[in-house]
Amino acid sequence: MPFLIKHIDQIAREKQRDVLYVDFDRELYPDYDYTNWQIRQDLINWLDEQDISYQFCAGMASEYSFESYHGQLYLDVIYDENDPVYQRLSRHLEDEQGKPKIKGVLFFYCPLDMTMQNKHHDEPGFWEN
Repeated sequence: MPFLIKHIDQIAREKQRDVLYVDFDRELYPDYDYTNWQIRQDLINWLDEQDISYQFCAGMASEYSFESYHGQLYLDVIYDENDPVYQRLSRHLEDEQGKPKIKGVLFFYCPLDMTMQNKHHDEPGFWEN
């Protein structure tokens, strides 16, 4: 069944803050299907166990290309290295050098100022035109 999801940059502009999300390396797993990929489901289960809110999201919006949803998740955690929830999330997803701990799971920081480059996407009727 189709569903509507927001792009990560739209979420950042709505929250008026930097945001975090995970994407999945489809090149590493050519047969990747987010609906059945156990590593993604394990991550979702861990987020649920940790009471970390998330929602489906798309990557950065682009006027020049379109991509179908492939499992990305916005993580409703404030980017603050002193925040215990952020620390727990970061320790779960990255090693001490900031490299992915879970093969194929990519952890991203999306700064608000970068997302503001697409603020014109929020104007009424933009996507319809």
